[in-house]
Amino acid sequence: MFASFLIGLREGLEAALVVGILVAYLRRLGRQDALPRMWAGIGLAIALALGIGAILTFGAYALTSEAQELIGGLLSLLAVGMVTWMIFWMQKAGRTMKATLESGLDRALTVGGLWALIAIGFVSVAREGIETTLLLWSMVQSFGDAPAALLGALLGLAGAVVIGWLLARGAVKLDLRRFFAWTGGFLVIVAAGVLAYAMMDLQEAGALPGPFTEAAPIDAVSGAVATGWSAFPFGWAFDLAAVIPPGSVWATVLQATVGFMPRMTWIQVSAWTLYIVIVGYFFIRGIRSKKPARRPAVAPAGSATSSLTQQGAA
Repeated sequence: MFASFLIGLREGLEAALVVGILVAYLRRLGRQDALPRMWAGIGLAIALALGIGAILTFGAYALTSEAQELIGGLLSLLAVGMVTWMIFWMQKAGRTMKATLESGLDRALTVGGLWALIAIGFVSVAREGIETTLLLWSMVQSFGDAPAALLGALLGLAGAVVIGWLLARGAVKLDLRRFFAWTGGFLVIVAAGVLAYAMMDLQEAGALPGPFTEAAPIDAVSGAVATGWSAFPFGWAFDLAAVIPPGSVWATVLQATVGFMPRMTWIQVSAWTLYIVIVGYFFIRGIRSKKPARRPAVAPAGSATSSLTQQGAA
């Protein structure tokens, strides 16, 4: 519930900021008459996200178990790709987002077409909506507690709407750079967990070699699939089910936050580790590159330091 709450809060706040910028700009231009068209596009984007969620939830019942695992794994990979792209897009385009949205709205108003304004509202919100739907669906498939995950997401979205409204009114100030930096780091960890679960789905479907296929290494003593270093690369990396039962609270919390499962394959562990190392490195590097440089201290005129500086410049 906490993980889905943070996802709903971050993605909802992104959408709320976009909508707030568009609404404020239209009002500043005195074009309140265009607001219904933009709201229509936003409504269509929300309907699309809900429709995708309904199709994914109820459409899976008509598929075989292998097909469900295969589709679930592929959609989880798509969710990881979208989340990763969004994290780095926000790092790069966050400072110019307002100017970009306003220029796009100017073009739509110049064209003057009904569909142009609807498209602006639709595109501005649809991306976050589809990304949130895929990510939450993958998480629900991962740890199975759909009511708690959906409740957390709804609370996060509601909180995002309230914060967005307060920001627009000037009633609250929020360091958005720091907010998106912290939540972006959290999303990197969540995406790594979704990637690990996608690997498990694809292994269960037989699309990747693993403990469920003929490529699984067999322990000579027990006759079961091997666990540990001897099972690399297609067996179980570890099995802590005796210490952390799969259905326990700790197992659910760890799986929802960091993607840890009591029993994981070597392909899962490798995918999780590589994602954290590679994506985490570029994410941290992007944050550091955005930090403003410190201004050098200016020595008082006539001081020894000032004199030396002037001599050096000369």
